[in-house]
Amino acid sequence: MYKDLLTLRDVSCGELEEIFELSTRLKKERGTFEGNVLKGKSIGMIFAKSSTRTRVSFEVGIHELGGHPMYLDQGRMQIGRGETVADTAHVLSRYIHGLVIRTYSQADVEELAKEANFPVINALTDEYHPCQILADLFTIKEHSGTTKVKTVFIGDGASNIANSLMLGAKLSGMELVVASPREYMPDAKILAECAPFAKWCEDPIEAVKGADYVYTDVWVSMGFEEERAKRMATLAPYQVNAALMSHAGKNVKFLHCLPAHRGEEVAADVMDSNMSIVFDEAENRLHVQKAVMSMIYRNLDK
Repeated sequence: MYKDLLTLRDVSCGELEEIFELSTRLKKERGTFEGNVLKGKSIGMIFAKSSTRTRVSFEVGIHELGGHPMYLDQGRMQIGRGETVADTAHVLSRYIHGLVIRTYSQADVEELAKEANFPVINALTDEYHPCQILADLFTIKEHSGTTKVKTVFIGDGASNIANSLMLGAKLSGMELVVASPREYMPDAKILAECAPFAKWCEDPIEAVKGADYVYTDVWVSMGFEEERAKRMATLAPYQVNAALMSHAGKNVKFLHCLPAHRGEEVAADVMDSNMSIVFDEAENRLHVQKAVMSMIYRNLDK
């Protein structure tokens, strides 16, 4: 993770532990220990998809690290009117010191990183969501003291969350089971890459047996609205509810990257229960992303 964070393949095991340690300190000493690693730096934030947690956590985090966050609506930029990714990267390289991007195409993010002379952080694409999973792993470490636990992701096994969770399992030594219908199985190449830490199971009840954490996400992500009817019907048996959670471990915790659609992928009796740690998880986006940015820019200043 010397310069860019495009997927969790960019993070080493040693860097993951450093992220955990720095996130803990930043969280504990927020307001007194921030450093000025971004002092005098302007960080662009390109958003092609709507956002609450990602935009707010990055904007606040950049500010607290001494930088100037610049929100850039992709629909109002020339890249949204046909300017090439490479041209955009070359122009922005003359103005800003870094870029956080939340968009559709992973290939576009990778091209930006290749062409730009500043760090690029992937804040979500259709394929990967590394910042979210780093926050999830940190949340698990906070609650269990280790990431070597059993986590079950239930729902769309081919989603950006599932893809990044598999990479996160390999990185952290976590036992991950992705429970999904065959129509939404995990990416075969990523699953093979992350074996034996990640595996697939079609039966959600079998999957959650002994689980320490159960994780789900919305069934219809941005960009997949035309598939809504099919997805809702196919994924209905994979709703996380009290009946399903009764088959998990005694002290099971519930995770969700949010926003949650109660009555769809998760029932209110789980979302609003004592099992749910989703707001701890959401808060940790701020602390973990500040740690990531601190590490990246500290490396650049060496």
